[in-house]
Amino acid sequence: MQTVSIITVVYNAKDLLAKTFESVFAQDYPGIEYIVVDGASGDGTTDLIRENQKNIDTWISEPDKGLYDAMSKALHLATGDFVWFVNAGDLIPQSDTLSRIMEKADTETDVLYGEVMIVDKDWQDLGTRSERTTRKLPENLHWKQLRFGMLVCHQGFIARRKLAGPYMEDNWVADLDWVINILKKSRKNTFVRDVLFAKFQEGGVSTQKRNASLKDRFAILRKHYGLIPNLMAHAWILIRAFLFSFKGNQRRRNTDIS
Repeated sequence: MQTVSIITVVYNAKDLLAKTFESVFAQDYPGIEYIVVDGASGDGTTDLIRENQKNIDTWISEPDKGLYDAMSKALHLATGDFVWFVNAGDLIPQSDTLSRIMEKADTETDVLYGEVMIVDKDWQDLGTRSERTTRKLPENLHWKQLRFGMLVCHQGFIARRKLAGPYMEDNWVADLDWVINILKKSRKNTFVRDVLFAKFQEGGVSTQKRNASLKDRFAILRKHYGLIPNLMAHAWILIRAFLFSFKGNQRRRNTDIS
């Protein structure tokens, strides 16, 4: 049996963490290592971790340089065959979710990926990420496809640990670089079509810092794909965003008329 290190990074998010804990603790897959990294929270998060430490294999609470620094620390602590980030506020939908995902993993599999659901602040489903954004989940994921943007997110991406290096620092979209690096080395990427990996609320670090995120994304894609291909890809990204927005407006107009 291949083991999975589920990792939760948290900072001052006690209520969100409680929901994440509930969904992780409910998993029936026997090969789970659970790791929690807290950024020295001051809102009672650390007390909640202590209350649940019997269900946690490893946890630390100390200051960090931000989300991606904390995620790198967690990777250093992990010992499982695979790593899966389910951070505070992320939910695993069903108790058999991970079991069903890992049924698809063989000895050659280095990445398992699948769909995630976006929810509102009241945890009501809004639609899958493929439905709600311009980034549609491909049937056959390849690192070259990410020149058009982040096609997967960490909640829907389980990677073999030995391929998962630390996150780059001082970049708002370091997860994009991390995923590309893993996919470049991966032997086999398995799309788990029939399982919803996770649910997460709208927003996020890169959404909150949009201007800086766009600049950092350009730098990452230039590093991996070159300047000219990157410029061409960004031209298509702009066109795609316009078409997606136009279709959304058309659907709303049709709904209003009916």
